[in-house]
Amino acid sequence: MATTDIKYTLNAQLADNTVTADNKDDKILTLVSAGTADKQRLISEIMEINPGLERETVEAVINLEQRVLKKLLLTGYRVNTGLFSAVAQFTGTVENNVFDPERNSVYISLTQGKELREAIQATTVNIVGEKGSTMYVAGGTDTATRAPGFTATAGRNYTLTGQRIKIAGTDPAVGITLTDAEGKVTRITDDMIALNEPSRLIFLIPAGLADGAYTLTVTTQFVNSKQLLKTPRSITKTLYVGEAPAGGEEPGGDGGDDGQDESPL
Repeated sequence: MATTDIKYTLNAQLADNTVTADNKDDKILTLVSAGTADKQRLISEIMEINPGLERETVEAVINLEQRVLKKLLLTGYRVNTGLFSAVAQFTGTVENNVFDPERNSVYISLTQGKELREAIQATTVNIVGEKGSTMYVAGGTDTATRAPGFTATAGRNYTLTGQRIKIAGTDPAVGITLTDAEGKVTRITDDMIALNEPSRLIFLIPAGLADGAYTLTVTTQFVNSKQLLKTPRSITKTLYVGEAPAGGEEPGGDGGDDGQDESPL
């Protein structure tokens, strides 16, 4: 698949532009972080794309690439990987024609390359609300198809991203449920939740769940690592199990509140 065939989404929040203090309506966008991806996450992502690879082989190749990049950059080459172009640069003034580590230093200058610029053109920005909103759902991914959005596959994991969506608290309502058009509620039990983080939930869609539209409800008392709400709050999204109907409701529709709870703290 060509790079230009792949679509990406960045989630952003609105924040006050502190530079223009006299304009109260002036806003800027701040990135909603999806987390930190280290080398092990990179290896895992590669193996999801090609499960036939051995993890040790992938890690060895990445380590070799990093070793070669360091050698080329620190021996004077400008490296162009397609994603970025990098070259060594210097700082500080030179006295007596001598490089002095107290005054001078070496750094690597990075600029985005052609492939990354093309990928940026294929990226949409999803504004999920004001910065500081207490709870929202930003997006999701079907593990079976790797397709972003609010479609899922029965018997496979589904990833939900957002803010303050961690399942926490002792209220009986706390948890994840799927409600079909007839009102039948299917609860996602604790053993079906593979990852429970403030900005990411990974849970199993029950294998016997029929295809169709469901109301996905996340209910939690979570605020932060030191605080729980006395009363739980919920957020809902429309989730399609199987394919979403052509020309039907946009996946993830929730009545137009942009995925935020009605009474933010």
